[in-house]
Amino acid sequence: MTSASPRTSRTVLTGAVVLPDRVVGDGAVAVAEGTIAYAGERASLPDDWAEVAEPDGWQAGLTLLPGLVDIHCHGGNGGEFGPDAGGSHRAARHHHGQGTTTVVGSLVSAPAAVLVAGARTLGDLVRSGELAGIHLEGPFLSMVRCGAQNPAALVDADVALVEALGEAAGEGAFAQMTWAPERPGGQTVPTALASVGALAALGHTDADYATATRALAGAAAGVRGGVPLATHVFNGMPPLLSRSPGPVGAAIAAAGRREAVLEVIADGVHLDAGTVRMLFDTVGPGQVALVSDAMAASGLPDGAYSLGGLDVAVSGRAARLRDNGTLAGGVSTLLEQVRWLVDDLGVPLVDAVTAASATPARALALPRVGSLAPGQHADVVVVDDRLQLRQVLRRGTWL
Repeated sequence: MTSASPRTSRTVLTGAVVLPDRVVGDGAVAVAEGTIAYAGERASLPDDWAEVAEPDGWQAGLTLLPGLVDIHCHGGNGGEFGPDAGGSHRAARHHHGQGTTTVVGSLVSAPAAVLVAGARTLGDLVRSGELAGIHLEGPFLSMVRCGAQNPAALVDADVALVEALGEAAGEGAFAQMTWAPERPGGQTVPTALASVGALAALGHTDADYATATRALAGAAAGVRGGVPLATHVFNGMPPLLSRSPGPVGAAIAAAGRREAVLEVIADGVHLDAGTVRMLFDTVGPGQVALVSDAMAASGLPDGAYSLGGLDVAVSGRAARLRDNGTLAGGVSTLLEQVRWLVDDLGVPLVDAVTAASATPARALALPRVGSLAPGQHADVVVVDDRLQLRQVLRRGTWL
């Protein structure tokens, strides 16, 4: 395989290629100046690429995936997205190196001044190209469904805070915000977010079915991808019951109508395998966006960590608050989730990859990412026949 190297000007990568609609067994991806020039059958590679060499040491039997897209990620490798630029850089680099070449940095609920400072720091990373956007998970969340969010930081909806966050982030950087519509003033949030170019995401909510349905309908404001999100569906919500479908039922119904995209943490911890398979078999990969919800412990051994100032214990791939055992984000990467879907759940590779790339990219209207196609950024994840990571090309540079 290739070693770490600077940006490549022209190269051809060969192997099985995962395209948006199929896997090409004998395929090729041509890269020129950080952009994909061709992706498809090797036999149909344009003539002017016939003599372009593969990278030194390139091997047979590899599979090429599009760079994966994580739209809900709090940290990794000991770094947490927030006001600390060093920790934010560290977290972004960790996920890039694990095949998630596009990352939206997530902030947990905190006092307004901390959130504004975090938005300003992450806005700089968006402008530098390290991040694709900013996600605010709160602070307009339900007290009874707060999960690992600090209850002391939760507040009622505040349009002025939304505007301040948009200004601090900078134009186009504020991508999405999780909110509970039942909180006082909750109905104002989607419109306020639309005014700063961000999408509303239903989550950490105790709303009933009717309230959640109205909230999702009102959140389809035409910004970003045009349909709202449901933040890590099932988690941070009351259970789906036959006579009380709640926000889970509302979100799945909306996704079935192609009027919402469901975030799913497919790490084998947050959701049962049957639950995840059910979503793929009903609403389909085009309405499921895999997210890591990763915290600082991603990529590190079990032990003691922190999330938004709360103490977290990580053991056996599960991160939980020390004081009550509540799940506190995740430690997986999107590639690990794709592997679990394919190997353990039998989800077709194209569907698993779609949910980890094209769907989240479309949900937030992130440009030039999410698929192997001409004109897209040269973001390529190289894996072996067991979907184990071999190499990552990001924006035409080998990591």
